[in-house]
Amino acid sequence: MAAHPSDPADAVTSWKVTLPCTRAEAEAIDAGDIDSDAVLITTEEVEDDREHWRLDAYVEREPDAAMIAQLRALVPSATGVAPVIEPLGAQDWVTMSQAGLEPIREGRFVVHTSTHVVDVPAGGRAFLIDAGQAFGTGHHATTSGCLRMLDGLASARFANVIDLGTGTGLLAFAAAHLWPAARVMATDIDSRAIAVTRDNAAANAIDGIDLIVADGALDPAIDAAAPYDLIIANILAGPLVSMAPEIAAIAAPDARIILAGLLETQRDQVVAAFAACGCAIDAVDRRGDWSVLALTAGAVRFVPSTPPDPKGRDGWALDL
Repeated sequence: MAAHPSDPADAVTSWKVTLPCTRAEAEAIDAGDIDSDAVLITTEEVEDDREHWRLDAYVEREPDAAMIAQLRALVPSATGVAPVIEPLGAQDWVTMSQAGLEPIREGRFVVHTSTHVVDVPAGGRAFLIDAGQAFGTGHHATTSGCLRMLDGLASARFANVIDLGTGTGLLAFAAAHLWPAARVMATDIDSRAIAVTRDNAAANAIDGIDLIVADGALDPAIDAAAPYDLIIANILAGPLVSMAPEIAAIAAPDARIILAGLLETQRDQVVAAFAACGCAIDAVDRRGDWSVLALTAGAVRFVPSTPPDPKGRDGWALDL
């Protein structure tokens, strides 16, 4: 039976704007770059293809010329391409924004959105992470690779864990599940990411994670709780290289360090930056063009000889 125009589900309450983009553009997108509460979702249309990605922006008001211009600025490669603008019904706003995000399974972990019901295997842990204004739903190779690395460390013991650039909080949640007696801190330079993490922690019944807005590891609260025996940093290659001394400085002797957000072509630069701080590479999980690194800090705690260098860390949204 055809829906009647007066049905609530037919009422236009939001819109979707779609533009093509490249992978580099997709990874650099920050919802804070637009003056809107848009939910931005990027999708790889052709596996391991650098050029064929898609940006979908879900907004709660009809997009005007100014909003379209802001979205275009995020994806310069789409210059000359007309955006596809679709009105969405009341029931479509949530379901369509989550529809392309199938559950992710990495080791004992299952990550899903509110539109997908999942079966959790015995001994497993499911996390509800809806897409929104923070990176880290588990659907990108860097985040899922970090989950796999954490799962592989399950038999180790950690007492003090920090997740730098937490995004949605997912990796901090995984650490809290694996090592329930450990202190876990989650930080992000973006206060909205910390707000998202707080909401996600409540949705997943996770308590006790310290949440801090901080620029890298440069914060008195981070220093006060150091050293950490497990450090997770899923950011980007440029900031990782720049932050290597400050990350190494908060690591306990022989601490484990998981790094992600770098392309395979950038691996040597990141490894070299951390090697200069006494860290040794243990393992690489290569996922398409992306690499996730596991390192061990030196046997003696690293002490930087120079002040932090801000080059490369600007906004945590730059690439090498």
